[in-house]
Amino acid sequence: MESHALLWLQLREQLQLPSGVLRQLMALAPDPRLLVNRLTDDTQAPLRAVIRRVPAVLRQADARNLLQQRLDAAACEIICLADADYPGLLAEIHDPPPLLFLRGRRELLSVPMLAIVGSRRSSHRGLDDARQFAAALASLGFGVVSGMARGIDASAHRGALDVAGTTLAVLGCGVDVCYPRSSQKLYQEIAEQGLILSEYNLGTPPLRHQFPQRNRIISGLSLGVLVVEAAVQSGSLITARQALEQNRDVFALPGSIHSPSSRGCNALIKQGAKLVETTADIVEELSGWSAGSPVLAEETPPDVLAPDSALLPLLDFAPQALDVLAARSALPIPVLLAELGELELGGWVEQQPAGWLRRRE
Repeated sequence: MESHALLWLQLREQLQLPSGVLRQLMALAPDPRLLVNRLTDDTQAPLRAVIRRVPAVLRQADARNLLQQRLDAAACEIICLADADYPGLLAEIHDPPPLLFLRGRRELLSVPMLAIVGSRRSSHRGLDDARQFAAALASLGFGVVSGMARGIDASAHRGALDVAGTTLAVLGCGVDVCYPRSSQKLYQEIAEQGLILSEYNLGTPPLRHQFPQRNRIISGLSLGVLVVEAAVQSGSLITARQALEQNRDVFALPGSIHSPSSRGCNALIKQGAKLVETTADIVEELSGWSAGSPVLAEETPPDVLAPDSALLPLLDFAPQALDVLAARSALPIPVLLAELGELELGGWVEQQPAGWLRRRE
């Protein structure tokens, strides 16, 4: 039996229907074959004109079969706003996507979800935080939603996969398009173990304007959004604003006042986002959604001892230029670089464009 979603897809493609019109039609009849029976004198003229064309389009079984073949070839399926398993939270937003393309495990749409987003140009500390928080939240039974971008997004997905948890990637392109291309391995793992979804047609390339649009789906699917690192002007803050508009909780990790990638998070906290230090800070806001007890995102494994280094106490959690460190340590530059390299290999320091900083206590 043909799914209603496939029929709606056929109507959208052949009649070139915008999302708003498609949502109006679905509100009239979940099954598009019944639309003609819903015509009344009160039906708006533009909708009446569309509905009268519906029977002729739906009689074109060959065109519909071609759409199904494309979906099958891409190992994808579709879900529509009228389907029983369409995510309830997403359906509540003011502009839910009437059709979603799915690749992976459709049943994961019923899992309670949290979004983790952040900068593409993230620090090592930020990447570690995203991965650890995602792993802890996934261990509690939450699905981790993100956008599969480089940086924080990719680390969040990876953290959930580390513990065999649930993760969903919302793309700003077709679900059969891996973007960025360098994330092919991650894309494949999510397709096999999690779920990839998009409102865009198969084969749609990653265009700039589509990413802010897809961010409303990331927040719409989720009970809340955790921002790990973000500049003041960033896509992550767009997601946070959309989350607030959708009446979702917004959480943020605080960061150094000297780090550009922390200013967005610090600004969110000033505006009322919940400051997060452990997953317990998130779980207490979402009590009732998970059967587990809070798992802390550890700052440092307890069995890792700080190295015996006179340089380490001189480093701050904000970047310092190499010449400043040389003056403070009184070490020749070659010796200083060698010691910094050793500390970096051990995960104790990190080099950023603005200089070197300490990563943990």
